[in-house]
Amino acid sequence: MEIQKVVEISELLDIYGKLLTKKQLEVIEQYYNEDLSLTEISENLEISRQAVYDTIKRSEKLLYEYEKNIGFKKLKDKRLKEINDILISLNKLRKSVDNEDFLNKVDSIIDYCEGLSE
Repeated sequence: MEIQKVVEISELLDIYGKLLTKKQLEVIEQYYNEDLSLTEISENLEISRQAVYDTIKRSEKLLYEYEKNIGFKKLKDKRLKEINDILISLNKLRKSVDNEDFLNKVDSIIDYCEGLSE
């Protein structure tokens, strides 16, 4: 399984997972987050391997559709990039200033921004 897709689906699950049915969420979490095989999931849930496969594909499609229509992940990624850019600028500023009072304020802003990006 491609690692980039695993990360992407896991992020979409964090954001939109509650919009899936209980069964869809259970199947796709076992597949992506617990790294179980189709066979293992089918045994755990007492459903056919084909049903597991179909549920995964249907759930992936739904997650991508939710992101396409709502766009929360894209917005979140943009916000995190902006925060990271601010942190880079603040750290550059920090290196160019000698005033301890000012540095303490910059450090407070850095701490705040780092908290936002978690």
